[in-house]
Amino acid sequence: MKAGSISFIIPYYNVPLDMLRECIESIKALSLQADEREIIVVDDGSDVSLKDALTQLGDNIRYVHKENEGVSSARNLGMEMAAGEYIQFVDADDRLIKSPYLFCIERLKQENADMIVFNFCTKEQTQTTFSAEGPLSGVQLMQSRNIRGTVWGLLFKRTLADNLLFNTDTAYGEDEEFTARLLIQTPSVIVTNAKAYFYRQHDASATQQAERHQKRLHDTRRVISRLNATAASLTDDQSKQALQRRIAQLTMDYLYNHIRMVGSTTALKKEIDGLRKEGLFPLPDKDYTTKYTWFRRLSNHPMGLRLLSIVIPLIPKER
Repeated sequence: MKAGSISFIIPYYNVPLDMLRECIESIKALSLQADEREIIVVDDGSDVSLKDALTQLGDNIRYVHKENEGVSSARNLGMEMAAGEYIQFVDADDRLIKSPYLFCIERLKQENADMIVFNFCTKEQTQTTFSAEGPLSGVQLMQSRNIRGTVWGLLFKRTLADNLLFNTDTAYGEDEEFTARLLIQTPSVIVTNAKAYFYRQHDASATQQAERHQKRLHDTRRVISRLNATAASLTDDQSKQALQRRIAQLTMDYLYNHIRMVGSTTALKKEIDGLRKEGLFPLPDKDYTTKYTWFRRLSNHPMGLRLLSIVIPLIPKER
């Protein structure tokens, strides 16, 4: 494939075909030449094969059907198959937005950067002006601000992930672990406000939400522990500090969500005791953000923790 080409990897599992069609058509609308892109659909054990349906969308789509093992396994196989210089993950029920995404491609090529980080939207909108900063290293990015862990918000060189895989035993938070590890080894990153990705929100039943909450908390806790072990193994101080900031933010988010989702002070105390044993609590004495600073100060004291337990469930959920 041509230098600068992109492998678009779409993990798929029982998504309505209309959504998948929109996803693929949004990629084809980018007007890239045949040697500038490839579309890889990794079917993670869906009930019905997509082979015939994809034929109607063109003969240049690579399709593989595998045993159901989860999105991480599907993404790993997609990376193994990819031949493009860059990789873009796109969930099958989402799509790319042409104008801002083309801006990202152009800026990436102009700067000859290793990665570009872009924004997303959940509602239809038109964006006509874009800004970008950098390049800066992934370590500098993680040291200076919070990052979004979603892997579909990155367009990155395939060689950056030569020694990385998604952890297949994690259903929630797998992006957080992969993205953080990817960034600390990325030499040059462009950051843009371009809303180049349309993320489709789905409603779930109360039962599904409860099950997901439990699984999300469990997986997030494992991700935090693994990233903490990775940070301990780093020999470069700047890289270690950058990853420690991300770990602290994830730990704060974990405790925040535990208060919101579980609502048990006894269970919360047990979680804090576990974090303390790993050196993850109290939270590092840093003023990363205003929210982090206040949460850190309050969570360090019993009365403050009690106040958080009362107030957090009353805060409207962000969408």
